[in-house]
Amino acid sequence: MRDSTYSALFGALSNEMRMASIANNLANVNTTAYKKDQMAFHDTFTRFAHDYLVDSKTFIRDKDVFPQGHIMAKARLSDQQTDFSQGSLQKTGNPLDVALTGEGFFKVQAGDEVLYTRAGNFLVDSAGTMMTQDGNPVLVDGGPAIIPPGANVNIDQAGGLTINGEPAGSFDLVTFDNIGLMEKIGSNYYRPKEGENGAEIEATDVTVQQGFLEKGNVEVVTEMVGMIETQRAFTLYSKMIQSSDEMDKKLITQVGRPSV
Repeated sequence: MRDSTYSALFGALSNEMRMASIANNLANVNTTAYKKDQMAFHDTFTRFAHDYLVDSKTFIRDKDVFPQGHIMAKARLSDQQTDFSQGSLQKTGNPLDVALTGEGFFKVQAGDEVLYTRAGNFLVDSAGTMMTQDGNPVLVDGGPAIIPPGANVNIDQAGGLTINGEPAGSFDLVTFDNIGLMEKIGSNYYRPKEGENGAEIEATDVTVQQGFLEKGNVEVVTEMVGMIETQRAFTLYSKMIQSSDEMDKKLITQVGRPSV
C-alpha cells in the first residue's frame, strides 16, 4: 500500500473527529453556559532506522537533502480542549437564574462526587433544596441551600444569598490554578482530569449576576465555516485514497503483466 494512502487515511480520520466536535458544538448552541470544544492537529513524522545514526556516519549519507526525504507527514489529532471564554449574558428576570462573569465555577454535589458548572439555571425541589436542572444540589457554604416556598431570594455580586432578608450563606465559587486541566462531563459539568495536579482555589475574579443566564460561547457562523472546510477536506482525502488504490491496481494488472 502506498504511503499516500496511509497519509490520506489518517487525514480523513482526523477530519472525521473534527466533524464530530463541530456537530457537538452546534447541537449545544442553546445550552446554558456551554463551552465549545476546540481541536488541534499536527504532523507525525515517521523515521527510518538509519535516520537515528550519528552524524559521523558520512558513508550512509554525505549531507542532508532539503526537504528531507526520509520524513513522511501523517496528520494526527494532537489535542482537544475546552474553550472557557466568556459567553454573553441573557436577562431572564428569574431570581433563581444566576450567571457568572469571569473565571469561576459553582460547586454541585453529584452523588458522592463534587462537580463544577457555570450553568446557573437553578430550581427548587419539593423539599426546598436549590438544584441544578439535572437534580444535583448546589453547594452553599459546603452544603445544600434550603429555600422555603415563596421566599424572597436575593443574590449579590459576590455570590452571597439573602432569603427573606436574612443572610443564608454564599455560593462555593472556585476555580483552578490551571483551568486547562479540566475535563468536560456531559454538557455542563467539569472536573479535574484524573492524574493531573490541578488545585482548587477560591475564585476572586468572578462576578455573580442574578436574573441573568450565561449563553454558550459557540459562534454558529464560525462552526458552519469549519464544517464546510472539514467536509471538503474529508472529500479530498477520500479521493486521494481512491486514486492511490486505482494506481496500485494498474501497477498490478498492467505494469506487472508479462509481455508477449
